[in-house]
Amino acid sequence: MIPEIRDQYNRDFTREKYQRFLSDIEQEYDHRPAFRICETPVFIPNLLKKKLVSACRHIYEVVCQPDFKQITQGAINHPSLQVPAEDYHTRFLQMDFGVCENEKAEPEPQLIELQGFPSLYFFQDQLAKAYRRNFDIPTHMSVHPEGHDSEDYLDLLREVIVGDHDPNNVVLLDVEPEKQHTYIDFLGAAKHLGVKVLCITDLKKSGRKLYYIDEEGNKIRVERIYNRVIFDELNQRNDLQREFYFRDDVEVEWVGHPSWFFRISKYTLPLLENPYIPESHFLNKLEHYPEDLSQYVLKPLYSFAGSGVRLEITREELEEIEDKENYILQKRVQYSPVIQTPTEPAKCEIRMMMIWEKGHDTGRLVNNLVRLSKGKMSGVKYNKDKEWVGASIGFFE
Repeated sequence: MIPEIRDQYNRDFTREKYQRFLSDIEQEYDHRPAFRICETPVFIPNLLKKKLVSACRHIYEVVCQPDFKQITQGAINHPSLQVPAEDYHTRFLQMDFGVCENEKAEPEPQLIELQGFPSLYFFQDQLAKAYRRNFDIPTHMSVHPEGHDSEDYLDLLREVIVGDHDPNNVVLLDVEPEKQHTYIDFLGAAKHLGVKVLCITDLKKSGRKLYYIDEEGNKIRVERIYNRVIFDELNQRNDLQREFYFRDDVEVEWVGHPSWFFRISKYTLPLLENPYIPESHFLNKLEHYPEDLSQYVLKPLYSFAGSGVRLEITREELEEIEDKENYILQKRVQYSPVIQTPTEPAKCEIRMMMIWEKGHDTGRLVNNLVRLSKGKMSGVKYNKDKEWVGASIGFFE
């Protein structure tokens, strides 16, 4: 999106550099991610950065208002979503924007999704460094939109996730973490923070206390959980033999309480109003459906990674939906192929990553994540056998 930098990068690119880059990532933890990593980062001009920051600030204003938990209580009303010890506010906020073009052919963001849940905070730091080591990235550009450097960034993650606790008493929790596509991020957390990466089946209970057994056979108390468990996945795993359930009343502090996954999600989209946020409506609150439904997509409130999204919907199909309270109708976003590659141009989605520290009035933007695609959507199945697509990161002007 910055033509002179893009053109130079494309001219200098070689397959040998790309293979060295992939090997660099793999060698750090002796692990190659299951997802495709793109041949290029994205170079984000100030014009687009300002629009992204403006949209994020509006989202902050909504999420940080004192009555936000009251407004979003409907997101966690179901008994299966009742998890004790909900904290004061979300610690993490991810905001996904599709990059479009306005009538002046300028890049413009449009919000796609919100997520009150941690993303690839550690892998994105690793990825940025690998791009710099293996490609010529301008020194005046940074992946941190508010000017952090890598050391400050990792210190901030340590403060939010570990805080004053002994890292041995803090665990990163998921379902069979070594099988997750994001496992490389867990390895980064373990390296930089010294926390234990555990499967939920490894948590043991003694009264209201949780613990795990370390390599020497010692019981180690769990005081804080850095939660990476996705409810959708957990609810489908009836085969897991476990002692701990999220509804259990235990003495533990959550870093990223599970409730925020549902509060800050599709449920929040209808509460937002900004030029860079497409209109969204709870399906059950619409008195009249839009005339041109081809300009809208239907999204279930409780889904993950795009499952259940319907890109084409008719008025009759909407009428047939019985649980309309579990859906939103969102104005369609038309991505523009703004990233020039050696073959066809690629579309771009930018995730702005926020951390909200305890005692602060609002969060701050600390990093970003980018996905490049050339298919109908950004998912893997839409981009099979394509190059210059996949996971990436943005360097801001």
